[in-house]
Amino acid sequence: MNISESKKLFERAVRLIPGGVNSPVRAFKAVGGSPIFFKRAKGAYLFDEDDNKYIDYIGSWGPMLLGHAYPKVIEAVQKAAADSTSFGAPTRREVELAELILDMVPTIDKIRMVNSGTEACMSAIRVARGYTGRNKILKFEGNYHGHADSFLIKAGSGALTFGTPSSPGVTPGTAADTLTARHNDLEQVKGICAENGSEIAAIILEPVTGNMGCIPPEPGFLEGLRALCDEHGIVLIFDEVMTGFRLARGGAQEIYEIEADLVTYGKIIGAGLPVGAYGGKAEIMNCVSPDGPVYQAGTLSGNPLAMAAGLALLSDLHANPQIYTELDEKSAYLEKGLRQVLDKIGEEYTINRLGSMINIFFGSHKVKDYDTASKIDAERIKDYFHGMLHNGVYLPPAAYETWFVSNAHTYEDLDATINATEQALM
Repeated sequence: MNISESKKLFERAVRLIPGGVNSPVRAFKAVGGSPIFFKRAKGAYLFDEDDNKYIDYIGSWGPMLLGHAYPKVIEAVQKAAADSTSFGAPTRREVELAELILDMVPTIDKIRMVNSGTEACMSAIRVARGYTGRNKILKFEGNYHGHADSFLIKAGSGALTFGTPSSPGVTPGTAADTLTARHNDLEQVKGICAENGSEIAAIILEPVTGNMGCIPPEPGFLEGLRALCDEHGIVLIFDEVMTGFRLARGGAQEIYEIEADLVTYGKIIGAGLPVGAYGGKAEIMNCVSPDGPVYQAGTLSGNPLAMAAGLALLSDLHANPQIYTELDEKSAYLEKGLRQVLDKIGEEYTINRLGSMINIFFGSHKVKDYDTASKIDAERIKDYFHGMLHNGVYLPPAAYETWFVSNAHTYEDLDATINATEQALM
């Protein structure tokens, strides 16, 4: 494929923007080569600056559940923009979207709109601290909750230890209030709570991870966390930035029948526009200003474009629950085809999938946490990524990111992806 325009743009970008990109994963550092610059997308397809067409499995990292440029969303955004792109004041749409989300997720009593998943997770942690009067939080290795300071902490050397900053600019004081555990290791969390339970304000996790590949929870893990939080008075936060409204109308809470105290959402509630939200039990959300003392604000929170887009997308998901059945069937078809190809080639691999989140790990071991994910064959992933790119399939340019199937993908697209896998790995 000719990608000369992308290369020219990247050469310009590196002189102007750190790394030439506005989010690190886009730089292709994990897979090698230089990034592709895109100019448009429609349905399941991306089109780059040289007019090459790709089957897309990123979907703007999840929100394009019904495909790019979904007509109802585009129409809603255009109509909203004609009335003004921002008011900095309340609007009808933010009330209607809040009502719709609460109808789809009955475990939420109140919700606050923000501008990104990062902001939602950061705010949820602050509310949990304000509600409990405690300072510490517990997070899990390999889970990603945005780039707020509290989340850029890596695990220490011991099983029951405080973390250390994993990015310059994060203070030791922040790290001292952050505990880190192995994902899917309930026994370790029990030990941490036994030692620090009265000081922990919140446990936050991706109930199904997407940022170290798709890793569902081990049986009993989420149930165990819920019980520990009840026992120690800890706020349980589900980061559903990826899973919310994608796995089911009620997200992972509905799939696993676990009720979190707070839940965070990201760009899917704005059909891909910059937006986020956090919500949960009324007694906790009543701590948020102006009702309570926990301050959080934003000029663009509840902005009319994101609210209009979110209403258009979520209304369709709410009215058409069969979409989730169709997504699961398509994803299962893709998984089956990929397994047949990988078995035929004799590849050592693991495929993890839940609903429309799926990815391949190259290696012979089960992948259930950060340690096992980090032992996969990263070089094989680089070869696979570029082989798929050459065959017109755009995968996440990283070893540890889930793929997202959309309902815009046809079975012909899935067959093309399966065939491309065989060509890329032979």
